[in-house]
Amino acid sequence: MMESGPLTGPVPTDGTADGTHPRSAALSGVPAKPNPADAKGEIDGTFWRRFVFRRPLAALILQRLGLSVGLLFAVSLMIFGGIEALPGDFATTYLGQSATPQAVENIRKDLGLDKPWSERYLSWLGGAVQGDFGTSWASKNSVGEQIGKRLGNSLFLAFFAAIVSVPLAVGLGMLAVQFRNRLPDKIINVVSLAAISLPEFFVGYLLIMFFAVKFGVATFPATVYDSMSFTERLSAIALPVATLVLVVLAHMMRMTRAAILNVMSSAYVETAELKGLGMFRIIARHAAPNAVAPVINVIALNLAYLVVGVVVVEVVFVYPGMGQYMVDAVTVRDMPVVQACGLIFAAFYIFLNMAADIIAILANPRLRHPR
Repeated sequence: MMESGPLTGPVPTDGTADGTHPRSAALSGVPAKPNPADAKGEIDGTFWRRFVFRRPLAALILQRLGLSVGLLFAVSLMIFGGIEALPGDFATTYLGQSATPQAVENIRKDLGLDKPWSERYLSWLGGAVQGDFGTSWASKNSVGEQIGKRLGNSLFLAFFAAIVSVPLAVGLGMLAVQFRNRLPDKIINVVSLAAISLPEFFVGYLLIMFFAVKFGVATFPATVYDSMSFTERLSAIALPVATLVLVVLAHMMRMTRAAILNVMSSAYVETAELKGLGMFRIIARHAAPNAVAPVINVIALNLAYLVVGVVVVEVVFVYPGMGQYMVDAVTVRDMPVVQACGLIFAAFYIFLNMAADIIAILANPRLRHPR
């Protein structure tokens, strides 16, 4: 028998009696009471999102820094694991094939090679974070002290290659845009393609053959030492610098040309042309500043190559830098030196790319608010 409404009391308005979902507080007109636990969880869950919203530039920089540190840690693990996987053994190489098993075992114990690789990796990584790369197995000298001397020579070489190649690449890129599809542009493109096609060791040997052997106007080998004057150092590194400049110049110039040409099709550039501005002024004041982000990335990649890629050039010119030091260590299987050099090269490459990302974000505000 069906009961009437008045006998059953007031019918609830939130829908709980008939099994339906309750109405929201906004629809029922009753203000919802905040839950302190939910409010705290909401604040904790959205802290990073609010920080990104309020400080987008600082958040992007922190993200890039965190990714760089994590990538460097992964690279350190790969370097150590890759060296561990190499065939052969330093003790056998150092003592020769006629060494007794007991002598080999004694050297392995002295060097700590009898410990598990994970324990040796953590010990090496902890020392590397503090700037202590251990002792060279071959020379018994501190690896950090030796790297300090060699790294200064490599940075000296890379610095002068950079201050020559970067302005020259940007200038030639702007010149190629100004005379695009004409004779200067075609000459620059042909020369740059030829430079890209030749490996750095071949370019170095060509320069040695012509300028050091045939004409005798350059110094070979490129030996530097502490008592040399500044002009003598510049004379000694002339051929290595020229080799590095020819190797990286073409790539930077072509990417600069492509970035500026991409901006030249914009509406504001067409407006500047309609106003009667000169082509060089349009490129220098309107197109080039807006193409700075991709150009900076390319320049940073090539600067990283100038530091990392000096290995081949230093070997060709017998230059006492990090590259030559690492190659000599590989020859005698001096693993602490190889690991330290590899980690330092990786750190330069990773953090120069991070710096390029940050500079590109500062130069282009649109990158601060990715979609």
